Amino acid sequence: MSWNERIRPETDASEKRSAGKGVFRKCDGCGETLTAESFARNFEVCPQCGQHHRLSADGWRRLLLDGATFTEWDRHLEPADPLQFTDGRSYPERIAAAQRNTSAQEAIEIGRASMDGVAIAYGAFLFSFMGGSMGSVVGEKIARLFERATTERLPVVLLQASGGARMQEGILSLMQMAKTVAALGRLRDARLAFVSVCLHPTTGGVAASFALLGDVNIAEPKALVGFAGPRVIETTIRQKLPEGFQRAEFLLEHGMIDRVVSRLQMKNEIATVLRHLR
Repeated sequence: MSWNERIRPETDASEKRSAGKGVFRKCDGCGETLTAESFARNFEVCPQCGQHHRLSADGWRRLLLDGATFTEWDRHLEPADPLQFTDGRSYPERIAAAQRNTSAQEAIEIGRASMDGVAIAYGAFLFSFMGGSMGSVVGEKIARLFERATTERLPVVLLQASGGARMQEGILSLMQMAKTVAALGRLRDARLAFVSVCLHPTTGGVAASFALLGDVNIAEPKALVGFAGPRVIETTIRQKLPEGFQRAEFLLEHGMIDRVVSRLQMKNEIATVLRHLR
């Protein structure tokens, strides 16, 4: 059975389950209550105010990829439990629960696809899988994404949505930062393009490694992008942060990213960038 024949449910916490079991949704931006169908039809962008809500991995495939399909690479990789970590539940138990809830093996999917006729190496984080956290398998798959793209002479498009390094793997998760950046360096030496797309949120070790190293860095409107969260920073430095700090628009104004692009324009934007970087 191919990946696109499998159903991969990803349930958004904002669904209203009491009346009609998800028939209605309340927008986080304007507070309007609309049908879930109207959100789904608009790829989880509020038709009233344009607020971007979280889009599933399946939704991103339908939005960006030709035929909404890709040839998945390295799906078989699964994490071990080298630290025998427990926080009331064991790490294997948490992994198994995340796999059941998302029908995914890990917090990222990678593979070969095409976008507006351009062949690409494609990767997308699944925030619903343990907050999109980067452990040894996620880091390995990202490194393999860059390495295989280098071998096959493909540009890379990577969508990030992550809370950062996975605490259950300790220093092994932090090691992925260096490994992924080294693999990206080899892609760059081969003069192949890397388009980095920062979704909400892109934080921690992911933001501090490859997420802001694209040839072009794109973010969705109001996406939170940064290392430590605003509350942590304010508590540490005992200062009030500027309005909109770490949001996509603030980063664009201060030169940290190149473009803030509506999700509904994302495919055209990325395809245009890829043609310019050929």
